Amino acid sequence: MRNEREVLWHDELGLPVAVSHAACSAILRDRGLGRLWKDKEPVTAFAAFNMLHRNSLLENEPPTHTRLRRLIAAAFGRGHTERLRPKVDALAVSMVAGLVAQIEADGSADLLEHLAEPLPVEVIGELLGVPQEERWRLRPWSNAIVKMYEYGLPAAQAAAAEQASAEFAEYLRSLATRPGDNLISDLVAVRDGSDRLTDDELVATGVLLLMAGHEATVNVIGNGVLALLRNRDQWDLLVSNPALVPSAVEELLRYDAPLQLFERTATAPVRIGGWELEPGNKIAALLGAAARDPQVFAAPDRFDITRTPNPHLAFGAGIHYCVGAPLARVEIAAALQALMSLPALRLAAEPVRRSEFVIRGLRTLPVTL
Repeated sequence: MRNEREVLWHDELGLPVAVSHAACSAILRDRGLGRLWKDKEPVTAFAAFNMLHRNSLLENEPPTHTRLRRLIAAAFGRGHTERLRPKVDALAVSMVAGLVAQIEADGSADLLEHLAEPLPVEVIGELLGVPQEERWRLRPWSNAIVKMYEYGLPAAQAAAAEQASAEFAEYLRSLATRPGDNLISDLVAVRDGSDRLTDDELVATGVLLLMAGHEATVNVIGNGVLALLRNRDQWDLLVSNPALVPSAVEELLRYDAPLQLFERTATAPVRIGGWELEPGNKIAALLGAAARDPQVFAAPDRFDITRTPNPHLAFGAGIHYCVGAPLARVEIAAALQALMSLPALRLAAEPVRRSEFVIRGLRTLPVTL
């Protein structure tokens, strides 16, 4: 498709899609394109889901976005990433020990179950101040809500997403009344003059952090470890040279992108990659395609943990660049560093991929020693 042109019409998705790095980057950065939220219909059936997104940093444009990001960044800027770094490292080491114990008992174990999925849940739980005994609820809520972003979603899964949205919103409202040294308390307290987050904005921010922080990180770790184990020379290189962890993290994000598609809507006439858009027209950036563009990445289909520079778009670009990117990098690095204590790690069987397209990840990743 890229050899034909940078932006092409896609019948099944019903919108033009960008397949070059330049066009995808332009979609994410151009201020003539925005995130314009349109309520899921029927509105009466999706009240909670719509409320969460109507008040979300991700689904708003300036001036609302500017105001929300200023307040949220101020709360994040109170040292939460560095506060959590030792905890994240310790969690990863403990979870890898559990993975090894399971392998020793059964001959193999699912790396997703023992590391990739629980690590970001625990980190988000720590970040938001969710008590340990209540964190088991976070993963099912996130899994249910993000299904709504797929195309052609069955009615039963859409109803489950709405129920999860309502339950999580109610839980976060109660959590906000409990003081503590966590991001929720800082979001409650943060001020810009007389301005502060509304209750709905606070809840929407907490839900966004779970969905973005959980789903993306699970899939970066899963997809990335699979790439390492299928490219044994790169795994051996990483084990022998821990200084490569930072560049390896970036290559994991590029090589098998956890988010494949991101939409924007034109707010003014815009030209992207030769494609003309009028206000109200939608366009999608195919981030996985951008990450394999040979105009930007030498030998793009090669997995190379020494690759630098590595201008992938996994965290977005422009004003919507992921506010939690520093914490996500800490989690991915912690997972890699803990796994590097197992140089003999290898696949035990063929992994199973999730069926979804927009959010790309694995259902299982069986490993052994």
